[in-house]
Parts: sequence; structure tokens; C-alpha cells
Amino acid sequence: MVAIRYETPRSVSEAVRLMAADPGARVLAGGTDLLVQFRTGVRQPSAFVDVKRIPELMSIAIDAHGLRLGAATPAAVIGEHAELGRLWPGLAESVRLIGSTQIQGRGSVGGNLCNASPAADTTCALIVNRAECVIAGPNGERTVPVEAFSIAPGRTVLQPGELLVAIRVPRPAARTSDAYLRLIPRTEMDIAVAGAAASVTLDAAGLCTTARVAIGAVAPTALRVPAAEQALVLPAIAAGVGVAAGGHAGRYLGDDQHRLAAGRREVVLLDDGALEGGLLGVQGSGAEQGQGERGDDGLPAGHR
Repeated sequence: MVAIRYETPRSVSEAVRLMAADPGARVLAGGTDLLVQFRTGVRQPSAFVDVKRIPELMSIAIDAHGLRLGAATPAAVIGEHAELGRLWPGLAESVRLIGSTQIQGRGSVGGNLCNASPAADTTCALIVNRAECVIAGPNGERTVPVEAFSIAPGRTVLQPGELLVAIRVPRPAARTSDAYLRLIPRTEMDIAVAGAAASVTLDAAGLCTTARVAIGAVAPTALRVPAAEQALVLPAIAAGVGVAAGGHAGRYLGDDQHRLAAGRREVVLLDDGALEGGLLGVQGSGAEQGQGERGDDGLPAGHR
């Protein structure tokens, strides 16, 4: 039997020291993916470095500047945080979609990012909210935009000895809301075939002044869609504009993608639905952030 060390550092500096000393060690932020990969032989770490005993990796802090989310904070804890859900309803929804109730007790946003799956539910929602990854390593701390964190399926920008410490999300501007939608083969407990997130800001007249759109599970990494964003910043915003923006998102699927025409249609529908969800969040509560009414299929009213 091969012996594998299990380390429980109590500080970021101790975790960095352990990771730097053993290139084969792997961070255990929740283990919901890593342990499965270990048992199937996909990953063979020399040590597990469990970071759930480091206070700053298990915290949620919201101030005037925004959110600082500890990378190992369980999804279940995030889902119960009322202020986070009010300010970032789309991000909160994406976290609630991570696995089952049991998985939510261990799984984390940091682990979701570090697993670097193109279908990760939280990535698109983080991208449209301008989130940054706070990374600690032997050379100190650095930040990387979430859209640049994953470089290929299963691969991130993390260097030897580095670990993801936190995710920072700036506080949304007034009259801003976000939404996330995904398509899955089953009604629950499945991996996204396509996912879309949007964040929109409206002025006092209800016109869109800023928009961010991201799509996932359709390429090796999640993608921002600048053309869709530009299509939304117009003198007026309506369902037709949302469909046009969704059309731009659908074009990001190359002809060698495994979904082709059907996949393009689903991305368009999801993108349009995410846009409407963001708009409903702004319009339904004035300057406050909120979430629009949704049906059992997860789509906003009018998109079922």
C-alpha cells in the first residue's frame, strides 16, 4: 500500500511552504473532484494539503468595495448568505448548482475553479461580475482575472507552490444585476451542456449602459462574448436585442464543436434567458439587486 501524507496547515504561509516543498502535493479544498480523480487513477498526489482549517480560506466578507470569498468556503455556506445572494443573485445561483446537498457541504468555489472544467457552473457568473483570483505562493501574492485563470481543461495558471486563497468580486454598481442559466440533459444533478451568464447595468431611464456576457461548456475554457455585450448597449433594450446578443454567443461555437446547430440554438436561448434574468433583477426591485421569476426548468418567464 502506498502511503500518502495528509497535511492540515493553519495558515496560508504554512500551506505555501508545504506545497513548495512537495511538487506532487495537491490542495484539498473540498475533495469532491480530487478524491474521485484519485480513486480512478487520474490524479496520484504525494500528499493532500487540506486548507479548510485556514480561517481566511473559509470566510465571506462583504464591505463597501465588494466581496472577498475564501477559496475553500463550502457552497452550502455561500448559499445561505443573504447579502451575497441579494447583491449577486446570478453568482449565488451558480453556487447552488454545484452538486447535491452532500457535495454542497464540502465543495467550494475555489475547488470549482481549480478543477478547471469548461462546464464549471461558477466560472461564467464570476467572469461577468469581474471577479479576480487571489493567489499565494513562494514569491508572494498575485491576482489574476477569473477569465484568465483556466488555460485548458484541467489546467490553470497556478505555478508550483501556489494556491488559490480567495476570490474578490467588486461591489455592483447601482441598478446592476446578474443571472446564470445552464442546459443539462436531466432536470438535476448533471454537468452543463451549455451555460450562460450575464450582468447588466441600467440607467435611471431603464437603458442598458454596461453589459457583460460569458458562456461555458462550449469551448476549452469559459468565454466572454464582447459582440453580445456591445449589442446590448443600445438606446433601448428589448427581447429582440437579447436574442441578437444570444446569436453572437452562438457564433462562438466552432464547426468542430460537438454540439453544432443544436448547441448554437441552446446557447442563444440560454444567453437570452440570462440577459432577461439580469434585467428582471434590476427592474423588479428598483436600485436593489434581485432575481426574476423562474419556472421549474430554470428559465425566466417567457423562455419556457
